[in-house]
Amino acid sequence: MNFKRKLLILFLMFLLGPLNTFALSKYLVPGGENLGITIRSDGILVVGFYETNNPQSDLKLGDLIVSINDTSISSINDMIKIIDTDDDTITLEVGYKRNNQLKYTTLKLTKDNNGVFKTGLYVKDSVTGIGTLTFIDPSSNRYGALGHSITDSKTNIRFDVKNGQIFKSEITGIDKSRDGYAGEKNAKFYFETVYGTIDKNLETGIYGTYNEDYSTSNLLEVGSMDDIKIGKAYIRTTLTKSKIEEFEIEVISVDKQSETKNILFQITDQELIQKTGGIVRGMSGSPIIQDNKIIGAVTHTVISDNTKGYGISIIKMLESME
Repeated sequence: MNFKRKLLILFLMFLLGPLNTFALSKYLVPGGENLGITIRSDGILVVGFYETNNPQSDLKLGDLIVSINDTSISSINDMIKIIDTDDDTITLEVGYKRNNQLKYTTLKLTKDNNGVFKTGLYVKDSVTGIGTLTFIDPSSNRYGALGHSITDSKTNIRFDVKNGQIFKSEITGIDKSRDGYAGEKNAKFYFETVYGTIDKNLETGIYGTYNEDYSTSNLLEVGSMDDIKIGKAYIRTTLTKSKIEEFEIEVISVDKQSETKNILFQITDQELIQKTGGIVRGMSGSPIIQDNKIIGAVTHTVISDNTKGYGISIIKMLESME
């Protein structure tokens, strides 16, 4: 009897495990709020070089330094502590990642006349900016935002997340888009008002746990790829302080095969065009709503015509979040 019961329990665990793992939420809290975003990378990103008397190392633009002299590092301060010495010359063994492969090189440092070591490298260990919240999943308190990854502006390399936060920000103005130029939202940051954590920075967006209270009175059903139709839809976004507004768009085409550009749309709301000139930076992540379902998020502008933009399917984001 006990043997049969154990078999039954194992069988149920086998059945239930995959169902729990792959089931996507059916209802979400739609976003539209402007977010302040900070990500700290799991290593030091090489974003440039300057001339020194040091011999050139094997490091290249976009390499991620993860260790020095066999000591793991994740910040510029970690690097400074290691090279803080009275010696005038020091040679470091540097471990770095390139295309996810671990490599090693040596880097010779020499002090300048002010007693400061010169590495020949411009490096970065964090990035701060703004974006738009796409959704909160009330069943797990997980959220998704941006609809695309956060990358370094110089190298276009995606940041590997050590940790990060989303926090309060208010829109203070809009630099309007124009022909050949994507405008941007300007914002004031409130770093002390933290909404949640960031633990994933993927091609489909940023994800983490939402820790603040929120209302579930406006839940929307999740729209599948098949639910997306050519025709009228809406985006939710913030243009003034913290005020969320809805603006009309027209879905032009749907591409189910694309990884991130599933929805091509055009802004038809003249108020939005007048205020922004079209899609602007900081609008990424604005949820797209059609037939009272959340179907996607704004991700890119068409630079030759900023009234046109691309969106990612909400299903793609939910699959990545899981």
